[in-house]
Amino acid sequence: MTGPGGAPPGPSPVHPDPAVDPVFSAGEVAADPSVPAGPATPADPTFSGESGPEPVVAADPAVEVTPAFLSEPLPAGGTPAPEPAAPGGPVDPVFAEPTAAAGPPSGDRGAAAGQSFMDGADRSAGEQPSPAGATLPPELADAARTLFGDRLDLAAAYAELLATDGVVRGLIGPRETPRLWDRHLLNCAAMAERIPEGASVIDVGSGAGLPGLVLAIARPDLTVTLVEPLARRTSFLIEAVQHLGLTRSVRVFRGRAEEAATGSRDREPLSADIVTARAVAALDRLAAWCLPLAVPGGRLVALKGASAAEEMAEHAAAVARLGGGEPELHRCGADVIDPPATVIEVVRERVVGPARKKGPKRSRGGRRRGSHGRDR
Repeated sequence: MTGPGGAPPGPSPVHPDPAVDPVFSAGEVAADPSVPAGPATPADPTFSGESGPEPVVAADPAVEVTPAFLSEPLPAGGTPAPEPAAPGGPVDPVFAEPTAAAGPPSGDRGAAAGQSFMDGADRSAGEQPSPAGATLPPELADAARTLFGDRLDLAAAYAELLATDGVVRGLIGPRETPRLWDRHLLNCAAMAERIPEGASVIDVGSGAGLPGLVLAIARPDLTVTLVEPLARRTSFLIEAVQHLGLTRSVRVFRGRAEEAATGSRDREPLSADIVTARAVAALDRLAAWCLPLAVPGGRLVALKGASAAEEMAEHAAAVARLGGGEPELHRCGADVIDPPATVIEVVRERVVGPARKKGPKRSRGGRRRGSHGRDR
């Protein structure tokens, strides 16, 4: 089956890593839709597309929750217990597996007016963002049908999540809601034409799920791992995956890209045919984080802006040192959306080991500097 985006011309897809189980459903445990969320975080310009901060409430440090809370039973009475504060410092990388949801959403989100399914909190009409901002503009309907096919209703449900709970949690800027379809959803879905049929995908710095969740919606043939280090964002991603009924094709990894690539004693390193990223970093840093996650012959597919050509010229040498081939520029969806999505593509041609750490310098006599008299 070929998804609405189709498969790109060129090399055939690389077979997915057999060490990675493509089925990510945690069983028949029902998802808990009433988990409380912390205060709204400031909008992240990386994902909101805004040049300045939004007037939202400042958040606690990003390590205040753990993804495990989604599978914990509610106490007697049905009211979630207050969430204990987590210690500061780095978090251990962990797979936060979404549990099986009741099914894909319908037009009615199944919640009372003013209630957010993401955190189970009742909000007044003045506090809860309106889902009207997620309405598909009529002039974009044909493009949306072309890119999402018979899963357009699922894309609309995701747009509603972004326009409501995504704004409440500070993952999308409020001024971005009128532009969700043209600037975010359609732009990300157009990338699908560069991804082979049946490929495995790792989305680095997934944030609110752009482009990883969009690709999973547009291309049901893909298996997608969303890599995100911040707890507040991973909790949103897990609950969104459950709500959209994508638990069998999408999983969430809480941790940095470097942690995902190196693995641990209890977990194999992650790898995929395609590694995606959007608005994460400049190409040299992006290649350092993403290429180790691609299988040899796999590709980094990065959604970029108008300065993509200049970025390629500036960082081509750094990409080559990291084992990547010559960066290529592609315009995706040129016959569907205007302007088309700009994508930089880099093939992982060589496996490059980690850089050696420089040791202390030695004097001409062979003794390390600063060690004079220590062995006496």
